[in-house]
Amino acid sequence: MKVENPAAFRFLLEDELYLLNADKMLYDKIAEPEPIAAVPSSPVIEHIKPEPVAVTPSLTPEPQPVIQTPVVDFKYRGNNLKNFLVLTHYKADEFINTEHLAALENILKRKDLGADDVAIFNLANYSETKFSQLKPFFKPIKVLVLGGDALPQDIKVLKPNKPVTSNGITVLYTYSFDEMMNNVDYKKTFWELVKTL
Repeated sequence: MKVENPAAFRFLLEDELYLLNADKMLYDKIAEPEPIAAVPSSPVIEHIKPEPVAVTPSLTPEPQPVIQTPVVDFKYRGNNLKNFLVLTHYKADEFINTEHLAALENILKRKDLGADDVAIFNLANYSETKFSQLKPFFKPIKVLVLGGDALPQDIKVLKPNKPVTSNGITVLYTYSFDEMMNNVDYKKTFWELVKTL
């Protein structure tokens, strides 16, 4: 074991140590502190100018304010249990006209779907909303767009009565209930298309 200060041996080894005569003098010099030189009695006053303090820029970046994206909260009817989104456009109603709702619920029953299985979203209340904003909120698998006014801005390219599947989402853009209520042919076409969803 190599120790730079022989005085440390007494802490490392608990047994007694026997020093050689040549080592005893060395041990005594280390163990005794050297006397401190006498301080002159007259005080010495020095005038020292303080050096200017140089401010160095911090290497750590200043904390930036956190920009939070607003949480989107859409109002809709239903519980969206089956990820089936129905897009409507009614300026006078909150979600859908009462008479049209009854017709829609009858159609959904034929497909073994209840009112809680779908989400009815009135685009008239959110006119600037895009489908790209609706997707993460509703996570739809099937989308039924009732009329041209219910088409979100970013999917205006859909052709009526032609179901389209993309990225696991099937979208059917078809007639509004206002168009279908007095037209038997439109009702038949609508039902045949909805059956495929």
